[in-house]
Amino acid sequence: MDTTDIIRFVAACLFLCVIAVGIAYIAFISGVLKKCSPQSRTMQPGMVWLLLIPLFNVVWNFLVVNAIADSLSNEFRLRNLPVNEQKPGRSLGLAMAICGACGIIPFVNLIAILPHFILWLIYWVKIAGYSRMLDGVPVTIGAPANPSF
Repeated sequence: MDTTDIIRFVAACLFLCVIAVGIAYIAFISGVLKKCSPQSRTMQPGMVWLLLIPLFNVVWNFLVVNAIADSLSNEFRLRNLPVNEQKPGRSLGLAMAICGACGIIPFVNLIAILPHFILWLIYWVKIAGYSRMLDGVPVTIGAPANPSF
């Protein structure tokens, strides 16, 4: 095996790892939308999988971030859960999406790739925290929003 074959093998392994992590992220985001009641969702969970389409995902990521923020906001309001953001994760997600969009611009991509990766990880952790909040409080359909006992 010569050096070129080793480089190709390592590159293929890295590519497969990136794809696997991307699929795990998309499955997670889809799962967060599934935790939101249908009336709170602003995007169907299956629509998140469109992030797998190259180049289209640059624009679609902005829509996913906004849909997650709006859906979480609606769901927290429905469940009477206090949250410190009006649109949970929106500002962080938009920063991540902007850095990701800068990734297709030559030379700018060299500057934007590291912040995009860091913001993506932070966004994932933040949305995971919101997801855990949804796990802790069941949906009470038909119950009054503010009971007056």
